[in-house]
This record gives sequence, C-alpha cells and structure tokens, in this order.
Amino acid sequence: MPAPKLIFFDCDSTLSSIEGIDELARIRGGKCYAEVEAMTSAAMDGKVPIDEIFGRRLDIIRPTRDEVALVAQKYIDEIEPTALGTIRLVKDLGWTPIILSAGFTQVIAPLAALLGIDRIEAVGLKFDERGDYADYEREFPTTRNGGKPARILQMKSELHPIRTIMVGDGISDLETTGMVDLFVGFGGYVQRTKVQTNAQIFIHRLSELSAHLS
Repeated sequence: MPAPKLIFFDCDSTLSSIEGIDELARIRGGKCYAEVEAMTSAAMDGKVPIDEIFGRRLDIIRPTRDEVALVAQKYIDEIEPTALGTIRLVKDLGWTPIILSAGFTQVIAPLAALLGIDRIEAVGLKFDERGDYADYEREFPTTRNGGKPARILQMKSELHPIRTIMVGDGISDLETTGMVDLFVGFGGYVQRTKVQTNAQIFIHRLSELSAHLS
C-alpha cells in the first residue's frame, strides 16, 4: 500500500462556523454561553492554556447525550460553504483527510460522515445510563496545548505519510507548524492575529486550498 498524504482539518470555526462547546453552553442560557465563549476565545487566541479551561467548561455545562445530538446537527447546518467540494477534491488528488480537534467525537461524527471523512481525532464524551454527562477522555492529547502536534507525531509514526498539511484557525493549530509540511491558517470565520501573522499560508475559504495540494 503506498504511503499516504495526510491533510488534517480543525473542525470548529473551520469545517463549520460554530464552536461546539459554545453551542452546548448556549443551551444553558445567555450567562453560561458568555462565560464559556470567553474561555474558548481566550484559549484559541493563546491567552490561557487549553488544559486550564477544558474540563472547567464541561463541568459548567454538563451536556446530555440529547443536547450533543442537537449541536451535532448545528455543525451540519453551519457547514463551511465550500467544505464538501474541497474534501471531494482533496480525496480525488490522493490525500487522506482527518479531523483533528479539541472538540468532541460524538458532536463531530455526523459532520464527518457527511463530508466523507473516516477518521476523527477528537475528545470522547462519557455519559451515564440516563444519557447525562459523566466525564470526558481526559488523557486525549488535544485537551492541552501541544496536543495537536503530539497527535500528528503519533499518526506519522503509525501511517508514514509522504506529505502532511494542517488547516485550522486557532493557536492549537498553529502549534503544528514544524510538525507538518505546510500549516494553512483559516480565517473564514475568525481572524486570529497570531495565526494570520505566522501561518505559511492564510485562506478565507476552504476552496482556496486547491492551489496548495501538490
């Protein structure tokens, strides 16, 4: 089997316009949403460590399995307009797309299925028998800063790709620079100054990737 070319996509504010954790908080009302959204933005801008706020947000929200399903549909409703066509092109050109996210596997899975992306590297949520929140995969790499490059390193060891690309909007995505052959900053929904300044390439629509898929 030939060595693959891997292209990693962040999910929130990249493949879809939403931040899943913020939408779960929105269900709890405006005060909860404002508190969680502020923490998410601070982490994505690199102002606070991800691990400092990761579990705290979930402890505030305590999302149920049914609420997760609601937000999963919202990912699809708010899909990036050129995502479907871009993923088809990526695959036609011999690339293997992978979602690499600090979001939640169960929330992302329906969007991944729609896009035809088979592999999701994200954080699993745990529920009790009633479907109430119980915990999350605390040891998954993307729950902390440096987690995305660490996970890419693991997958490179597993899959031995000949080329790698990362596409994302946040500081945790930018951290993969040096671990991948090309880091593409995405600003279709949020333009983060540090990402825009330091990205090798910066795009505003996923379709703009087509010029860089050699």
